[in-house]
Parts: sequence; structure tokens; C-alpha cells
Amino acid sequence: MKISFTAAHNILAQEAFVALTKQYGQTDLKSADIVVALGGDGQVLKTLYDVMDFDKPVFALRRTESIGFLCNDYRLEKLADRLAKAQKVTLHPLRIEAQSADGKKTSSLAINEASVIRETGQSARLKISVDGIERIAQYSGDGILVSTPAGSTAYNHSCGGPIMPLDANTLVMTAISGYRPRRWSHAVLPQDSVVEIQALETDKRPVRIEAGSSVIHNSASAKIWLDRQKSLTLLFDPDQHLGERIIREQFML
Repeated sequence: MKISFTAAHNILAQEAFVALTKQYGQTDLKSADIVVALGGDGQVLKTLYDVMDFDKPVFALRRTESIGFLCNDYRLEKLADRLAKAQKVTLHPLRIEAQSADGKKTSSLAINEASVIRETGQSARLKISVDGIERIAQYSGDGILVSTPAGSTAYNHSCGGPIMPLDANTLVMTAISGYRPRRWSHAVLPQDSVVEIQALETDKRPVRIEAGSSVIHNSASAKIWLDRQKSLTLLFDPDQHLGERIIREQFML
């Protein structure tokens, strides 16, 4: 089994990188069977973006002081056995087709969520449609995000959105510090929904789109949907499966 190790820049990850490559060797990304990411969730996401065009499974080991929700516990021993027994989780990213105020079009992918956020002290004003039907004529607040189930425990949850099981076949659209409509906070949508967000009053209230590693400033509109043509594979120890973690996260106080 050929393994490519990637590591965050913190001390714990770098020390693990030295120890693991010494014991198991190092293979370049394109030639590897499996990629092992060392660090926290940020390193996992970076690695997933790096392997998106190579169809490589990623097994992450927690080498950080943060939660590391997408990571397995770190152990130096028996890594090959763990990789052989690991369970697969298939993720599909969001596809974002954005247009800036000057007409420029940009396409991006986001594994956890895509967000449309105000650029200045002025609140964002947005029109929201789902599958071609206008749902909110004028939303006012810091912004809106659309999240996959895998991303629902992250930014979405911190904004008050619900945590969704991996097999829920849903997307979540959540207000970011929403002001109007007063009583609207989020919507749970079928996973094949297409969300369209149009920025209103862009001269006075500019917004940006954040989608994975892409940031699109002075945005006018975004179309967001789940891209089933793209698949990403995460590997987990059987007793640390991501689906179980997402359920468990809902009962944490």
C-alpha cells in the first residue's frame, strides 16, 4: 500500500509527519493509493481539495489541539491495518456558479458550505429562490450560507442551523445574523435543490461569496447545488465513523 502523507504546519503534525514517513515511507500524491492527513479539520479540507482531481481516499489523524471532527485518533502503530479496515464515507461538494457585479463569471467547489456575506458595515440585502421559485423577496442580515450534511456541524451550526445526518439527503440554508424576515432562521431542502441568491443594492451593500478556498468579491449572484459528478472519500476507523459523530454531536452540551 502506497501512502502519501500531508501535514499541517503545527509542531504536533510536523513531528508525526517525520515519524510516520520514517516508518511507512512517502509516496507522491499522484502515485499513492491513500493520502493520510496530519493535523485538524482545516488540514483535512485542504487535503480533500488537493486530491479532488485524483480520486484518492483520505484518512486523517488528529495532530492538533482543536476538535478535529473529521479526524481519527493518532497512533503510530499498525497504520496499514487501520487503513485496510477503515470504513468509507463518500462526500459530494457544492458547486457554485457566481457572477460579479461587473459581469465576470466564476465556478467553484465547496465541501462544507458556501456563503454570501456582506463586505462592509451595511447589512446584505438578498433575494432567495429555490428551484426557480422565489422564497424570500428581501432578506436582510450579515448573509446566507448553504451547507452539506457533512458541513452542518461547522459554520452552519454556529449560526444556529440544524445538524443533519449524512444520509439525510438534504441541504441546509441558514441565516448569518439574520435581521429580516424576523422569524426566519433556516430551511432544510432536498439535496437536489438549486439555490439562487441575488444581491440587491450592490452599489451600497456589496457582498462577497466564500466557497471553499475561493473568495469572490463584489458579487451579484450565486447559483448553488450539490455536484454529484464530484466524489470525495474519507476513511474512518469503524468505531469513529463520521455518521455516528454527527449524531453524537447533537447530544453534546
